[in-house]
Amino acid sequence: MSAPQSAPSSAPIRQDDFIQSIFDAFQFISYYHPLDYIQALGRAYEREESPAAKDAIAQILTNSRMCAEGKRPICQDTGIAVVFLKIGMHAKWDATLSIQEMVDEGVRRAYLHPDNKLRASVLLDPAGKRINSKDNTPAVIHTEMVAGDQVEVICAAKGGGSENKAKMVMLNPSDSIVDWVLKTLPTMGAGWCPPGILGVGIGGTPEKAMLLAKESLMAPVDIQDLIKRGPANRIEELRLELYEKVNALGIGAQGLGGLTTVLDVKIMDYPTHAASLPVALIPNCAATRHIHFHLDGSGPAKLTPPRLDQWPQVAWAPNTQTSTRVNLDTLTPADVAAWQPGQTLLLNGKMFTGRDAAHKRIQEMLQKGEKLPVDFTNRVIYYVGPVDPVRDEAVGPAGPTTATRMDKFVEMMLSQTGLISMVGKAERGPAAIESIKQHKSAYLMAVGGAAYLVSKAIKSAKVVAFADLGMEAIYEFEVADMPVTVAVDSTGTSVHNTGPQEWQAKIGKIPVVVA
Repeated sequence: MSAPQSAPSSAPIRQDDFIQSIFDAFQFISYYHPLDYIQALGRAYEREESPAAKDAIAQILTNSRMCAEGKRPICQDTGIAVVFLKIGMHAKWDATLSIQEMVDEGVRRAYLHPDNKLRASVLLDPAGKRINSKDNTPAVIHTEMVAGDQVEVICAAKGGGSENKAKMVMLNPSDSIVDWVLKTLPTMGAGWCPPGILGVGIGGTPEKAMLLAKESLMAPVDIQDLIKRGPANRIEELRLELYEKVNALGIGAQGLGGLTTVLDVKIMDYPTHAASLPVALIPNCAATRHIHFHLDGSGPAKLTPPRLDQWPQVAWAPNTQTSTRVNLDTLTPADVAAWQPGQTLLLNGKMFTGRDAAHKRIQEMLQKGEKLPVDFTNRVIYYVGPVDPVRDEAVGPAGPTTATRMDKFVEMMLSQTGLISMVGKAERGPAAIESIKQHKSAYLMAVGGAAYLVSKAIKSAKVVAFADLGMEAIYEFEVADMPVTVAVDSTGTSVHNTGPQEWQAKIGKIPVVVA
C-alpha cells in the first residue's frame, strides 16, 4: 500500500504581503469602478430616454472617469470595509497577527493614506456614544475554509445609503419571491442611488440569506450575456424575470423616473428548512466598489488598473442654457417659492452643511433656548459629510447624503431657524414634504455617486460650528455652478413621486421592456 500523497503547498503568505494587498485593494476601489459596471452604465446611458435620468447618469459617468484620472474617491461615503476570505486548508502563513488584525491594519493604512485619505465612517459603541474609530476599522470579515493552498480575497467598500436599504423576510414556502421584491423595492426609495445592482439571497437561515445576498453582489455584471444565451436553471430564470420587472417599475436613475433602475440582478441560494423561505435583498449603489484577487505566497496582489479609453465617452458639464443660475448670497423666500418641480439650477455663493449629528445638536440647543452658532436666515443647507482635502483641494469628494434621515428635523429647521432650502439626495417623506409646502420652501436634489464632480464646484470650505463632529461638523461652502434639481417645490410636488409614475406608465406601453 503506497503512502498518502501530501497536498501541494505554495510558499507561506507573508503578513506584510497580506496587509499590503488589503491596503492596495481599498485604495484601488476608492477611485476605480469595476469596469464591467461602468460599461454597463454606459450602455444604460445610451438607451435612456428620460432627460432627468440621462443627465444623472452622465454626471455619474463623468465623475467615475474624473476619479480614475485623479485617484480620488468616487463617493464621499467611502464605505464600511467588507472582506470575503476563502482560505485554503493547506495554506501556510508567515504571520504573528490574526486575520482580523491583518485586515484591519490594511484598512487602517488605506483610509489614512495621505495622498488619498478616505472618509472614516465606522463608529464604535453603535447603540451608545457612537464614537468614530478614526480609521474605518474594524472591517467586517467573512471567512470560509476551502480546498487548496491559496487565499482568495474579495474586498468591498459598502456605503451606508445602500446598506440602509437592505431587507430580509421570512416568506411562506408557497409565497412568490418576485412579488415580494416588486412590493419591497419601491418602499426603499432612491437613497441606494440607482442605477445599481440588486443582490438576492434565498434559503438557508435568516443570517445565511443576508450573507448570500451580500456575496452575490461581488460577481461580475453579466445580465446581457444571460439574456443572449438564455437561462439554464430556475435561478437564472428568476434573475431575468426580476431584471425585467424591476426596470418596468420606472424608478430610474436617482429615483427620477426612467428606463434603467438596475443594471443586473444577482442571486445566490442555499438549501433551507421545509417550513421556511428566507429571502434577503441588498442593493449595490452607483458607487459599486469591489475587487477580487488571490494570494499564493509569491508576494502582494498585483492589481491592474483599467485603461481610461475603456470608459464610456460621456462628459457632463454645467449647461447655462437649460439651467438657471442662482445666487445663494441674495436668495429670498420669494425666489425659492418660484422654483418649479424638475427645474435644474446651478448654485453660486455660500451655503452651510449639516447632517444627522449636527441637526441633533441644533435641536438640543433650541430646546435649551441657546443661541445657534450660525445664522440660518435665508440660507441653504447641504446634507453632506465630505472627505478631507488633499493637495490643493478646497474639500475632498462631497456628494449628498440621504435626505430622509433629516426628515424629522425639517419642521424645526424651517420654523425656528430661518432656513429656506435644503440640498440632499433621494426623496423626502410625507411629513417633510408637508413642512416644505407649509413654509413655501424647497428641497433640491444633487446626484448621489457624483461626489468628486460636485466637489469641483466647491471653491472654499471652512468649519464654522461643531468641529468636534469631524465630517459631520457644520461647514460653510462657497460654490460655483453646483448642479441640483428642484425635487420638491414650494407647493409640495415631488419629482420622486411624479417621475417614476410617469415612466412606469410609459414603460408599460413598450411591448418588450428595453433591457
